[in-house]
Amino acid sequence: MTPARESWFEDDAGPLIRPYAVSGGRSAGVRYDLDMITLIMTVRHDGGVTRMEPEHASIVRMCARALSVAEVAAQLHLPLIVTKILICDLIDDGYLTYRPPAAPQTDASHDPDLLQAVLNGIRQL
Repeated sequence: MTPARESWFEDDAGPLIRPYAVSGGRSAGVRYDLDMITLIMTVRHDGGVTRMEPEHASIVRMCARALSVAEVAAQLHLPLIVTKILICDLIDDGYLTYRPPAAPQTDASHDPDLLQAVLNGIRQL
């Protein structure tokens, strides 16, 4: 192959092959209930990530503060499913923990009885 041909091949194939290679060919097998807004946080910082892929180490570093799965995927420039697989690997190895985002507090301004009382008060004006 000529150098120009090799460049063309790598540019076209790179985005398809990289996620496959990063996940070790896995496209399923998410073992935890992770969705886009699940928060991920590092719980072990010993630096000896047993899986030495750079993406695993990056996830451990970036999750020193809680990030959503979607944020991690965006920062890694990887598809969501590939990111979930890597996160599951790190949860299995004890480097990460996860939790769903905090449920929103019930807002009194959405209470139907309160809204009806306000409407009745406005009508009496």
